[in-house]
Amino acid sequence: MRVATYYSNKDIRIEEMPAPEIGPGELLIRVEASGICGTDVLQWYRRDKTPLILGHEIAGEIAGVGEGLTQYRKGQRVSASHHVPCGRCNYCLRGRETVCPTLRKTHFDPGGFAEFLRLPQINVELGGVYPLPDNLSYEEATFIEPLACVLRGQRLAGLSKGKSVLVMGCGISGLLHIQLARLKGASFIAACDIVDYRLKQAKLRGADAAIDAQKEDLPGRFRQLNRGKAADLVIIATGAKAAHIQALETVECGGCVLFFAATDEGVTIPLSINNVFWRNEITLTSSYAAAPKEHLKALELLSRRKIAVKELITHRFGLAKIQEGFRLVAQAQDSLKVIVEPQK
Repeated sequence: MRVATYYSNKDIRIEEMPAPEIGPGELLIRVEASGICGTDVLQWYRRDKTPLILGHEIAGEIAGVGEGLTQYRKGQRVSASHHVPCGRCNYCLRGRETVCPTLRKTHFDPGGFAEFLRLPQINVELGGVYPLPDNLSYEEATFIEPLACVLRGQRLAGLSKGKSVLVMGCGISGLLHIQLARLKGASFIAACDIVDYRLKQAKLRGADAAIDAQKEDLPGRFRQLNRGKAADLVIIATGAKAAHIQALETVECGGCVLFFAATDEGVTIPLSINNVFWRNEITLTSSYAAAPKEHLKALELLSRRKIAVKELITHRFGLAKIQEGFRLVAQAQDSLKVIVEPQK
């Protein structure tokens, strides 16, 4: 089978390898669509692990069913989790499944940027398989994983009806955050970015205002638009260091800042203990990945058309053109979701 092997953002090679063989309790999935995630182009995070086959936002068809599995059949349309938590450790029992050691050890074989992948028995056993309804296309199903991450982040940050929200960064994650915040009844949603195309997309996806963070005084402009108040919740969906500093200047007393995106390697920011924690009671929290329960909720929202994603797909490439897809995602300009179709 063909696979796209990652050596660096500018060096992705189409190579041949045998299709994986499955054992008892495992599934072989023919990958029909696989989204390129922003973390896929996070080169510093990958460099010590290369070469490797990335791709974790997948949807496809079951091509083989391992011995002992009766609830799945060949030809069944599914999505799947590349990471699954054990459900039994102290982290899982406290609702912190995404720091579970098991979750961080589980993965696809070899990855979603391949014609076929093996879903290990542990992924199947721990709930990492999601049958797709007929009304959800393969490419729409690639949004299950990123939307699940957004669901988890907003839950941990305590977003509820009536709160004001600032979403920093209008890539895919930011646009999903906007839609979900609107669905949850946020009273006012502003988005900021430095790319005009993405600011326009934020307005189309439900933001009340879109602010150019390079051209405007972000904290002042947000307060002006929000009747003099800062944001109850600031969601940082960009790795830009400047955004992290601005977030602390734009959050309301008693509010929350959600650190949702990774940054460049080694980035740090100054932090006033007195102003942030002691005096203003601001909560800083973070979110990484998602658990199967969030994947199931994401699947429900997508299948019920509560979150619109088809319009967010700007580019589709066959496996042989994946290098161009990585270029677009890394450039982060006039593209949103880039889908790779390994069978083409």
